[in-house]
Amino acid sequence: MNANVSMIVWNEFRNDARVLKEAQTLQSAGYQVTVHALHTPEVTQERETLPCGVKVVRVARSPLWKWRKKHLAAAQGNGQAQAKKTSGPIKKLSMKGQLLRIITRSWTHLGLLYQLVRSKPDVVHGHDVNTLPTAWLASVIARAPLVYDAHEISTDREGYQKIRKIVACVEKYLMPSATAIITTTDIRAAFFKRAYNVPLPIVLQNRPRLSQVTKTDIIRDTLNLTEDWPIILFQGGLQQGRGLFSVIDVAEKTPNVYFVFIGGGRLENALKNRVAQLQLQNRCFFIPTISLDALPLYTASADIGLQPIENTCFNHFSTDSNKLFEYVMAGLPVIASDMPTIRGLINEYKFGILVKSGSNEELFKAVFRLASDNNFRSQLSEHSLLAREELCWEKEEKKLLNLYSNMNA
Repeated sequence: MNANVSMIVWNEFRNDARVLKEAQTLQSAGYQVTVHALHTPEVTQERETLPCGVKVVRVARSPLWKWRKKHLAAAQGNGQAQAKKTSGPIKKLSMKGQLLRIITRSWTHLGLLYQLVRSKPDVVHGHDVNTLPTAWLASVIARAPLVYDAHEISTDREGYQKIRKIVACVEKYLMPSATAIITTTDIRAAFFKRAYNVPLPIVLQNRPRLSQVTKTDIIRDTLNLTEDWPIILFQGGLQQGRGLFSVIDVAEKTPNVYFVFIGGGRLENALKNRVAQLQLQNRCFFIPTISLDALPLYTASADIGLQPIENTCFNHFSTDSNKLFEYVMAGLPVIASDMPTIRGLINEYKFGILVKSGSNEELFKAVFRLASDNNFRSQLSEHSLLAREELCWEKEEKKLLNLYSNMNA
């Protein structure tokens, strides 16, 4: 086949499970896939080839990187860097700072555009709205079909409130130009079709690859947990709207249970401060972001998986949740917010308990029931183990291959 597929992401492409799975699937089917991503010197390589054959080409985030590095080193030398970390809330950027950000991001997009066109793509595959203009322009210059992969509803999403009109404008004018559109849930597909008058997008859920993950003790060993208490796990970004403070409030009322957060994010320090305030350091723990390869071992060492996402935006309301599928693959019983797609999965496969979004009372009851009833927990765990045979990437990737096959026909 030997067709060149050039993907573009607005991240370093180190822990993007969805993009990696798609790239691996296409590479295995005979395409040559190159992922164009962001480069952070001394953190990522500018160019590398993954074991599966997928190539990665990265562009530096800023042309001012060397200057910023020297400035940071000088600040650390006189203690300014530490002061900035602990001096309180993040201040809004000045007009000069905002202008500088626009310039540096534009420079990065130009670099990505150059590399995309240089790769001579037969297909340009853009992931999420922050890459859509660059992917679209590259497809026009290279005269290649555009695949737009909308992971989120960015017009109604946490953290995107100030730019939602810009996002809507970008998607309104550029999405109809795409040869094919992909998204993650049926609700999101229906939204895009209605909002932008495009054909119904293909749905590829964020499911992990099928693997027979066995129970481990890696969390207990890593944290030196001495009590034989159930481990309740939340894994993923520590961000707004994910019910994380509610989890800590529930932890305060639930003795003889460990609560573990795996991941990082803007709320990390605030959550740790809340744990310290409630003196829960002996039962609530934080583990930094784990590599994609190692994460399943950590997931499988928990006893219950949490997904208490809050109904704060349409993006949350319409989610299917990566972590939900990851918990299932590890055979965990799940406690999750009662959102439509999540509800459908749990009602069909019977692997968890649904709770009203934002209700600490319902969350506490579910946690207490699963933590104290070993038989019920085992029953739900067995359902998860059965469900993982269906809720895996191997069932989804066929749709991606059919899309590409039809596009090339």
